[in-house]
Amino acid sequence: MSNKQLIDQSGVGTGLDPVTFEVIKNGFVNLVDQMAEQILRTCYSFVIYNRDFSCALCDAEGNTVMQGTQDISVHVGTLHLTAKAVLEDFEGDIHPGDVFLVNDPYRGGTHFNDTRVLLPVFHENKLIAFMQTNGHWADMGGSTPGSFDINAKEHFGEGVRIPPLRIYSKGTFLKDVVNVLVSNMRVPEERVGDLRAQVEAAKVGERQLFAIIEKYGIDTTLSAFAEVQNYVERLARAKVAALPNGTWETVDYIDMDPEAGDGLIPIRVKMTITEDEILYDLSGSHSYIGCFLNAGFGASLSAAYSGTKTFFPEIPLNSGFYRVVKIELPENSVVNAPAPIAVTGFCSGAYEKIMSACFELWSNIMPERAIACSFNLEYLLIGGWDQRQEQDKYFMWYDWMAGGHGGRYDRDGVNATSPTFGLGLSVQPCEGQERLSPVVTMKHEIITDSAGPGKYRGGCGVEKGGTLTNVKNTVMSYCCDRSRSITWGIFGGLPSSPHGAWLNPGKEDERYLGAIFSNVKVQQGDSFVRPSAGGGGLGDPLERSPEAVLEDVIDEYVSIERAKKDYGVVIKEIDKDLDLFEIDLEATEQARSYIRNNRKQWLEENIQSVEDKFANGELDSLDVIRQYGVIIDYATNKALPESTKQFRASMKTRSLAYWK
Repeated sequence: MSNKQLIDQSGVGTGLDPVTFEVIKNGFVNLVDQMAEQILRTCYSFVIYNRDFSCALCDAEGNTVMQGTQDISVHVGTLHLTAKAVLEDFEGDIHPGDVFLVNDPYRGGTHFNDTRVLLPVFHENKLIAFMQTNGHWADMGGSTPGSFDINAKEHFGEGVRIPPLRIYSKGTFLKDVVNVLVSNMRVPEERVGDLRAQVEAAKVGERQLFAIIEKYGIDTTLSAFAEVQNYVERLARAKVAALPNGTWETVDYIDMDPEAGDGLIPIRVKMTITEDEILYDLSGSHSYIGCFLNAGFGASLSAAYSGTKTFFPEIPLNSGFYRVVKIELPENSVVNAPAPIAVTGFCSGAYEKIMSACFELWSNIMPERAIACSFNLEYLLIGGWDQRQEQDKYFMWYDWMAGGHGGRYDRDGVNATSPTFGLGLSVQPCEGQERLSPVVTMKHEIITDSAGPGKYRGGCGVEKGGTLTNVKNTVMSYCCDRSRSITWGIFGGLPSSPHGAWLNPGKEDERYLGAIFSNVKVQQGDSFVRPSAGGGGLGDPLERSPEAVLEDVIDEYVSIERAKKDYGVVIKEIDKDLDLFEIDLEATEQARSYIRNNRKQWLEENIQSVEDKFANGELDSLDVIRQYGVIIDYATNKALPESTKQFRASMKTRSLAYWK
């Protein structure tokens, strides 16, 4: 069979012998990973250095041929849209030596910080491919350092919106064009450094592609472009065809619309499998809300693709996968917000809710790969003037935390790991942060009792706190969620714990700031702390072996008190220093019987009664959440009736329905 044989889009035929196909396919993977290594070693931003970036090889039509092995989930499913946007805007006007820049979330991007560089590749004056690098720039301008302003209703306060824009023309760097952009961003020299790193990484990909062409020929290489996509499509369709046809539905929530007050914001996901195809329908999701937690259509596509791909880890990722997964997104909604509606916080808002909902749906279809809800992505940003040296310098302390993943089919969730939003992300080293910014980390530790209880408990979350040193004119912002739509369990498992940040904890001026805020003024000596949630539990906690609970107590993942309250396991401490504890089996049997006989009634208890018990200390915050399903506003310590109603309904579906 000739290597020149055409490959049709249905995936029929190969055109390449299996050995050549496999070698070139892996050559494409290596090509993209080489681009990533170049970015990692030349970027200026500490954010990008900690792997908030991705790369892709796209064909001449903009379709993704291959993505990298460590690309973060959120960029998945959007890079081909960016390439197609460039083709649409510059059709007939793309030349060798051109380079384009895009960050537009309304043209298939995610948010303004995710800035994409596209290098068109030509062979004998014919466009054959695009090399694309995407890095999260630490600041894009706007009203808040870091460009995360929860008060922004429209994107004009979020930073510089860049539709497809030429920044190199036939090999000439358009310095004036770039200067216009970076002059509207904080620390412009860092932005230019990241831009150049991304451009050079794209050139590495170009050189790697030409090496493949030199070895195998242009016809074989272009055949491989098509065939790796067709291969992924065939593989995905075969996997889906082996599953039962049917429709599954669920709902997850964003905490609130700040303009509307009490009430969770529903994101409804219905998935239908028909033969060898998957359809997601998000109709019924809430209209877009009055803060930046909305998602554009590209981000929501990415969430559904990533949520699906997680359950098929053996399938490579490219545009062939996207042919199998269809998605319907209602217009003017929280999952498909139009320009100019603010979307920068989509990552903590709609995105992870869609992804978690997909996890739940697939857990019902493929229980051997089930996973409960994981902690929510969060960003804490501190920006201002660093006075540690004679000459003031603007700094950006830009931090995300690890947290707990959900309990799994036959094992506990993973402790203290990256969010599902971006598993390739590194946990930022405190030492590096302290060298770059006047913020000292005072604590960074796993939180006892943060994991959602279950037969298989969730992973534990982390608490991180710091103190500001030599600063002036400095503000703090926080992008998070799940202070109310708390990380939930499945198949009888229980929720974990709420997100939120505190300023000056333990001091007279201690203040709960919540899970989203912007431009809070801070000064030298101020301290802060915020926890990440653990993952939700999977399975009835009363079915967890007492011995496993005992091990968790020894490891300080679970306290003796919550071992009894959440698992009904009574443990006596003999010598903590020697890790000597013992299980009281008779008391355990009684405690489990008591919980089993009362827990369904707890979810019906009067909300005001629960609030009163919380206020007088009879109940703690985890009692309120895990036993009574009541949502508290920790700024006022008042119960939220509408949010509680919705959260209790969620618990009854995901937890109570599985209790014996």
